[in-house]
Amino acid sequence: MANNAEEIKKFLRTRRDAVRPSQVGLANYPGRRVPGLRREEVAQLAGVSVDYYTRLEQGRLTSASEGVILSIAEALQLTQAETQYLRDLLRPQPRRSAEAAPPQQVRPALLRMLNGLHDQPAFVLGRRNEVLASNDLLDALFTPFNHRPADERNLLRWMLLDPAARSLYLDWAQVTSEVVGVLRAEAGRNPDDPQIAAFVAELRSVSPEFRTWWAERTVVERTWGTKRFDHPVVGRLDITYEALSLPGDPDQILFVYAGKTDDDLEKLRILASWYARSTPHSATAGKDTAQPQPDKAAGQDSRHAQARRGVPPGPADPAADPPPGRARQSPPSSSQRRAVAQPEPEPDLAVSPDAGAVERHR
Repeated sequence: MANNAEEIKKFLRTRRDAVRPSQVGLANYPGRRVPGLRREEVAQLAGVSVDYYTRLEQGRLTSASEGVILSIAEALQLTQAETQYLRDLLRPQPRRSAEAAPPQQVRPALLRMLNGLHDQPAFVLGRRNEVLASNDLLDALFTPFNHRPADERNLLRWMLLDPAARSLYLDWAQVTSEVVGVLRAEAGRNPDDPQIAAFVAELRSVSPEFRTWWAERTVVERTWGTKRFDHPVVGRLDITYEALSLPGDPDQILFVYAGKTDDDLEKLRILASWYARSTPHSATAGKDTAQPQPDKAAGQDSRHAQARRGVPPGPADPAADPPPGRARQSPPSSSQRRAVAQPEPEPDLAVSPDAGAVERHR
């Protein structure tokens, strides 16, 4: 995203190619050499001169008025997220520092709120899709992010590279490509962020799917919706979700999941019970958890792997992990590590012994 002119050029070209003449009331006569609109057609629809639009698409103009941006967005039938992305690209760019942004921290009050959501998976994402904090039910549904090393707590990296994620999401390609679109929007808002640029370069080098979706330049904003899972413990699970921007922390998004039906809600309760019984406890609850714990990560991941194979969890080690029901804030990387104040521990909800046997539904 460092070369704004090049990105303007590629984004406008891909969006122009995606619009068919019939979609905007133009005749699709035989012999057209382009699949989408021609530059002069976009200029006509937007009410600007052909020369002006041509210079804009060629990257020779790197700013435009709000009226022009909205006119071009309408001509190209851009979504609200794509319109904002175009606005981010064409707004006058002040000089910015290329230094890495400081590590993001989650407010203690927000951590306590996550602790109280016992039947709802919930987590906080950072500007590059880092899982900054999550509750136990989210870890049970996905993977134990908060026990992983700092460079393995990224949601998009996990979705792209972990085979378990591909098995978990029934609509893996659609959901993952949308998260790539979210990263595209974030890159537009922060075109000079070196950490975003490095993250994109990394994913392009290791994931062919990411390279394809990134080149498509689809832009997505987090809002609300549904997701479908095939979980190794509870089988088919449908959830609804809300993505909430946090006042005072615009780069942090709170996600809250809920069972779509009463049956899905019951499956979440079963999943919480399974995770509570298969997760070791520790006397370290409420203390600073800023240090990565790779040994615990291996243990937690092995329990998820056992569930995928249909193997019941082994006995819990009473000297390993914090108690269930606790949201944990992910510690920063080794280069950014600093102590994070943790909230006062709260009493755990007892897990009923009559929660029911965990069954594998397919």
